[in-house]
Amino acid sequence: MYSLEVRKMAVAAVLAGASAREAAGSLGVGHTAVTLWCRAAGVPLCRGRNGGQVTRVDASAAPPRARTSPRSRLTYADRVLIEDRLRRGASARGVAAELGFSHTTISREVARRAGAGGRYLAAPAEAAARRAASRPRRCKLDSDPRLRAYVVRGLARAWSPRQVSLRLRAEFPDDEEMRVGHETIYRALYVQGRGSLRHELAVEQALRSGRTSRKPRSRLPERRGRRGWVEGAELALRPPEADDRRVPGHWEGDLVVGKDGSTCLVTLVERSTRFLLASRLDAHDADTVADRLVAMVSGLPAALRRTLTWDQGVEMARWPRFAEATGFGVYFCDPRSPWQRGTNENTNGLLRQFFPKGTNFSEVTDEEVAEAQDLLNGRPRETLGIRTPAEVMSELLGVVHS
Repeated sequence: MYSLEVRKMAVAAVLAGASAREAAGSLGVGHTAVTLWCRAAGVPLCRGRNGGQVTRVDASAAPPRARTSPRSRLTYADRVLIEDRLRRGASARGVAAELGFSHTTISREVARRAGAGGRYLAAPAEAAARRAASRPRRCKLDSDPRLRAYVVRGLARAWSPRQVSLRLRAEFPDDEEMRVGHETIYRALYVQGRGSLRHELAVEQALRSGRTSRKPRSRLPERRGRRGWVEGAELALRPPEADDRRVPGHWEGDLVVGKDGSTCLVTLVERSTRFLLASRLDAHDADTVADRLVAMVSGLPAALRRTLTWDQGVEMARWPRFAEATGFGVYFCDPRSPWQRGTNENTNGLLRQFFPKGTNFSEVTDEEVAEAQDLLNGRPRETLGIRTPAEVMSELLGVVHS
């Protein structure tokens, strides 16, 4: 077993111009060992009768290469050209112009890789660059227990990695250590092996929907049906203030029907705050739905009862009863146009994280529905400045009651 000192001496001899065989002979070691040591150190060797020498490139006549990408890095040939041009007295800006790199890239390369006496040599610089590129990098979540604990808590509350990342910036604006990008969290969940977050959280899909692409909107022509309850409540008649999200009190609603076709969830989502109200029903006939909607919004102040937008489902045929009891204006989307109540559609998709398709809601308790509702209302949203729907709704209620 050769000592580290012998290995360093062998590599230094090769970098000085000796072949692997010559370095091995002077040190009394095998030339194969010297070749392996040079390879481990990132020293580029050429093959030949001399038994391996540092690859030499004639840079005096080498044409400047075409840089293929702004992200491309210096190669060994580039470093040979840098060594040659600097020996000829060229400036860093001149070399940079010839190679197609920024002059700061060349200046940093020379300052970082210059050897003894300040002279830049291509082979040692290439070896140092390869060692730096291959150094092991420890995941930030593995090296900071406090940061890791926060990420685990956020994911356990069904926050997305991006929501966790943005929430960290909001809660710790002056603590640079409490920073992690959402891609780092994703890698810890799905890419890394031992020591990754998968050992603490059973997360199997990056996308909650399980899809790899968005579902296209329907391009079918509109069909006319016998939906008399929609007449006079078309979406085109909804007040213009409901089109944006500056004025609170405009809601979107729908049913999430269970496997048995009768039990369901009624969901209401406020457009400006994304605040969710959810309730379980054992049946979804028009009378039952109207009565449950009245009960769900009974605690809301009048300022937050403006409009409700629904699809053209028959369960809303008794909407005048609901409107008269609550003061809401009710409006219906165009046929096969779920994006016209996209806030509710998105929220129902989030609910599927807790109640997947095929769930029989007769086996779900009201307490479980309330827990899912609270988790979604407590989830930070990027569109709300990384605040939660519950926080924004609380602020609104404070303003209304003040």
